[in-house]
Amino acid sequence: DDVISMGGTIRRLVQQGHDVHVAYETSGNIAVGDEEVVRFMHFINGFNQLFDENQNETIRKMYADIKQFLLQKKEGDIDTRDILTIKGLIRRGEARTACTYNRIPLDHVHFLDLPFYETGRIEKNPISETDVQIVQKLLQEVQPHQIYVAGDLADPHGTHRVCTDAVLAAIDEEKNAGAAWLKDCRIWMYRGAWAEWEIENIEMAVPFSPEELRAKRNSILKHQSQMESAPFLGNDERLFWQRSEDRNRGT
Repeated sequence: DDVISMGGTIRRLVQQGHDVHVAYETSGNIAVGDEEVVRFMHFINGFNQLFDENQNETIRKMYADIKQFLLQKKEGDIDTRDILTIKGLIRRGEARTACTYNRIPLDHVHFLDLPFYETGRIEKNPISETDVQIVQKLLQEVQPHQIYVAGDLADPHGTHRVCTDAVLAAIDEEKNAGAAWLKDCRIWMYRGAWAEWEIENIEMAVPFSPEELRAKRNSILKHQSQMESAPFLGNDERLFWQRSEDRNRGT
């Protein structure tokens, strides 16, 4: 969602020399197809056979177990914790690749893995104090001058709204504690993944060139698991990069 909704803004901030951090609040593991897991497990198993003289038995057993589970998996079955972990690792790898492409240092890329998301189902748990504390800890460490949060509150699965609520709750906690950094901090809400702001509601727009739009597309394409085979593309038949470009041009 970072590069879909504000890929051009991120690149502009980096180019201007700002200290840019990107925080992924959820693992995104349920939005990865099983075929992606199989593809990566094939690679890991092949790598193990080629370069590990001891033929790591743990990897071989996990490969066999996961392959068997996926062969027998029925619609509605919840993935095992190992599979969800692998799917989360796939999303992390794609996020790191996109951030590197946008010249964001990897120590500025934060994976929060908020617990509310980790149900293995579309339906998530309610936001908890633990979720808020995780976000608050990061805010205390970074002490940002600007915070960009999801304004796509029409997200069909509600994850964007919960993530935004977690950030706002963490900010409230900091405000109540009298955090000095908040005095020089502005909060912006972005859209783009599921809808665009109505013209009358836009307070800041970042124009960019055709070359910058192409760079934004390239950033989105780094998230390979979210292309044609992504489980939750919604009712819109366009791919995410196509939606993004159409909305940017329309705006």
